[in-house]
Amino acid sequence: MDSAQIASLSTALSNMQTGSAVGTLVLKKALDTRDTIASEMIQSIPQLPANPAIGRNINVAV
Repeated sequence: MDSAQIASLSTALSNMQTGSAVGTLVLKKALDTRDTIASEMIQSIPQLPANPAIGRNINVAV
């Protein structure tokens, strides 16, 4: 291998490492966003009434 090939290989490996780091950061951000959205959805669920029987049964007279 001559010095030009070594330099080219070094640049390519550096670019791969940078791309991998960027991909990892994007994935981490996506997972954090997903966790935030899931937490907000869980918090938006209304609380059950004090009497759990109220509002949960439907009386149907036939």
